[in-house]
Amino acid sequence: MSKTRTIYNRITFDPQIMGGRACIRGMRITVSLVLSLVANEMTIEDIIEAYPYLETEDIKACLKYAVFLASEQIRPWSTIAIRG
Repeated sequence: MSKTRTIYNRITFDPQIMGGRACIRGMRITVSLVLSLVANEMTIEDIIEAYPYLETEDIKACLKYAVFLASEQIRPWSTIAIRG
């Protein structure tokens, strides 16, 4: 049974790969690396030239994942139901 979880059809989490950090399609390329490249003004074309095994859709999935994380809502503990 695989322990790999996948979201956005490209972002994978596997405890055996990069310590379970979010990666691209099970490769040792983390989402944080791709986001760092984008944040440092590399274009999609530049990223793919530097990492030819990546695809445009991989980079878009990283951006979608970042939006998901950034839109997370923080709620006070008093509003969270705790089940015992």
